[in-house]
Amino acid sequence: MANVPDPLDMAAEQSEYFLQMALQRHTQRPIKASAQFCEDCDDAIPLLRQQLVQGCETCISCQELRERRR
Repeated sequence: MANVPDPLDMAAEQSEYFLQMALQRHTQRPIKASAQFCEDCDDAIPLLRQQLVQGCETCISCQELRERRR
């Protein structure tokens, strides 16, 4: 009798594979410098935000608007 794989084990393995692939893409992606001015409103982005959020493109207000629209 053939050994039939368990569907839950297969799903877990597939989930783990996709998670590993996503992590690998994320860690290999180059991080660009943070913008000094917001792409949406052209206001200056505070230096602390630029340092803490690597690659940020928007000020806090515009980022909140973007996230609410999603």
